[in-house]
Amino acid sequence: MRLILVGPPGAGKGTQAEFVAAHFDIPKISTGDIFRSNVSGGTELGKLAKKFMDAGDLVPDEVTNAMVRSRLGEPDAAGGFLLDGFPRNVSQAYELDSILGDLGTQLDVVVELDVDNDEVVRRLSGRRICGKCGHIWHVEFDPPSVPEICDKCGGQLYHRDDDYPETVRHRLDVYTLQTAPLTEFYRSRNQLTQLDALGPVEDVTERAIATIEAFTASPDAAAVDE
Repeated sequence: MRLILVGPPGAGKGTQAEFVAAHFDIPKISTGDIFRSNVSGGTELGKLAKKFMDAGDLVPDEVTNAMVRSRLGEPDAAGGFLLDGFPRNVSQAYELDSILGDLGTQLDVVVELDVDNDEVVRRLSGRRICGKCGHIWHVEFDPPSVPEICDKCGGQLYHRDDDYPETVRHRLDVYTLQTAPLTEFYRSRNQLTQLDALGPVEDVTERAIATIEAFTASPDAAAVDE
């Protein structure tokens, strides 16, 4: 199974990526993990990426592409993989085509997690982070016993700047602007399926697995989970 998981911030993409990858017994490969691995390992690509990251700049596509190419060439990815965070644009999608072509394989499916903007704002704006241990709480879904105090370590909780409602809505606007061309790219190639990402984590995972299996069994159906 070779698949890509895409979705807006707050859609639960990271969580679903872990469970879906485990179900299909394939590695979950995220650009964040790749960056950290190369930087901590002191690779030439890592040193190059670190220069941009330290300057607060985006890592250029050519550096990201080279890291992904190297990662997909590792033995554990030979039997399949789940990509999280790559590609982010159509240019990177074409580069992925090239990488997979060189590896003698191809993409099976792109799964887009579908969550309405109001739900994303509700999920992200309610998050509170412990400044001491880093545990994430939620004022609605997983509140601490004492408001603003971490149950685990007694640390003070704080509200991240990028989790305020107005900032979340801006992040969603940026995501839509950047990702809409990518999802249309894969839809036009009959490689995209959408998944309703509302509901308990376990239910979404179950739907995700069923959707992926149905799509890969009959991709011409262009399955869309309503």
